Amino acid sequence: MAQYAVLLYEQVPPEDLPEEVMRAHLGMPGQVAGLGGRIVAGMALEQPETATSVRGDLVTDGPFIETKEVLAGVFVVEARDLDHALEIAKLTPIVRGGVEVRPLVDFQLLEENAQHVEKR
Repeated sequence: MAQYAVLLYEQVPPEDLPEEVMRAHLGMPGQVAGLGGRIVAGMALEQPETATSVRGDLVTDGPFIETKEVLAGVFVVEARDLDHALEIAKLTPIVRGGVEVRPLVDFQLLEENAQHVEKR
């Protein structure tokens, strides 16, 4: 199955999310499995003000861009195709914002590179 990134954009900070929204996030793996897909990984991001941005040699505090809706998290799903990934993405609980679905490019890490990273 193909893999897709589901990017969560939200206007409500994590600490202000309603409890039912948090519970809905925790229930997503089961719902996705019920649709025949699978959540491979998921991560929430810290607040945008914790970001550090790099543009060439310039390093600055804060997010790369400033918007009302911030990238709040991402999860990777396995789905049959884009339509299936969109069906899965519609399950994402969002208070004020939305999600973006992007196909992931399949690539393999070379064993030499993987060993190099593990030695650090």
